[in-house]
Amino acid sequence: MNNKTVAAEWVKSCLKKGADAAEVYLVTGRNLRIQIRNGEIETVEEASTQGVGFRVFIRGRMACAGSNDLSESALESAINRAVEFAKITTADENNILPDDRTSIEVQGLYDPQIAKIPLDTKIRLALQAEKLAMKDPRITKSAGAGYGESEEEVVIANSLGILKSRRGTNCSFRVSVVAEKGDQKSSGGEYCGRRYFADLKSPEEVAAKAAREAYQMLDPKMVKTQKAAVIFDPDVARSLLGGILEAIHGERVLQGASFLAKKLDQRIASDLLTVTDDGTLPKGPASRPFDGEGVTTRKRLIIEKGILKGFLYNTAVARRAGVQSTGNASRSGFADLPGIGSHNVYMAAGTMKPEEIIADTRVGLWLKEVTGYGINPVNGQFSGGASGFWIENGKVVFPVKGLTIAGSAEEMFLGIDALGNDLDLNRGTSGPTFRIKLLQIGGE
Repeated sequence: MNNKTVAAEWVKSCLKKGADAAEVYLVTGRNLRIQIRNGEIETVEEASTQGVGFRVFIRGRMACAGSNDLSESALESAINRAVEFAKITTADENNILPDDRTSIEVQGLYDPQIAKIPLDTKIRLALQAEKLAMKDPRITKSAGAGYGESEEEVVIANSLGILKSRRGTNCSFRVSVVAEKGDQKSSGGEYCGRRYFADLKSPEEVAAKAAREAYQMLDPKMVKTQKAAVIFDPDVARSLLGGILEAIHGERVLQGASFLAKKLDQRIASDLLTVTDDGTLPKGPASRPFDGEGVTTRKRLIIEKGILKGFLYNTAVARRAGVQSTGNASRSGFADLPGIGSHNVYMAAGTMKPEEIIADTRVGLWLKEVTGYGINPVNGQFSGGASGFWIENGKVVFPVKGLTIAGSAEEMFLGIDALGNDLDLNRGTSGPTFRIKLLQIGGE
């Protein structure tokens, strides 16, 4: 029997044990991890993974139990535990299962060749990336390189007729290096992840960026505290998008713990800002045909030309809010209850080249790294440590470190006045280069 047939039989077992409704979440897969340092192979780890979670409902009471042992006795024990737990939990009318039997195909999620590529080829990729990054005389140390890949099959079956499966692969490689000058040390790194091995960037491209990120930050200077423009590099665009995602989390919205809770269909940002959550993006790193409960995913506008258009919901939270699930149920593990998460989230690209945005900036910070908590989802305040490059009269004049930037989400979103054309959809959360016309920058 295949996994879908097996999962459907387990649903029946849950009902025979006394459940009113039941869901089976089955995961099988494989992971490979390779660690390299100074031209030596430190570790090669490959492991198979498997596990099944049973979610059962008895008169509005719900419980979950799981097992990574798929023997008949272990599964029967897990089902029994779930049923017994459900008898003692608190009933909630919102404890329901979805009945979405629709299905879609998302292209480019599974690379059938990835397991057939020789291990030596994958090791050489990481070794070559490290070797190339170390060729630059300004680079003095390696902080390591690596390669990783995963294959996974997920099957969801429930007693309302959902029976769906999906397969996916992911692979990536990375390198990190250190540049030194006198007593100064500056680190840099680069990462590339794809669904298909053949789509990975060349080791030359990844190595060159890692080295550049390290040596360009040598000899930083400090600037005075002031208000100035801040240009967000694509590498730090997620610091803004992450704050939006936390604030549109359906549970937060219901609890009143989001600064966007009462802003639906209102303007919250510049008309340059459009944000999409898309589970159907071909080859998208976070694409999937259905969410963690089996609800079909789709492409949804979250912000459209500055107007807030929607929140993220799973089935239970949507029921409490009086709306439908948006296909954003997430699972952190096979035996965990569904949470709420995003898919591929990205800002729509603009028309300006990044260098044009820099040339159009009289004074400002080109932000390359931000540390700290980002946007607070409750009150919308933003603060964080910052480093990057200082711009004067449209030109990069020197690197800067040890700065802080601060502001409110409102002034950040409404202050976006330039948008780049360099959007990279190979990241789960991505944006192009964009500029906020004025933010508080803390320096000396």
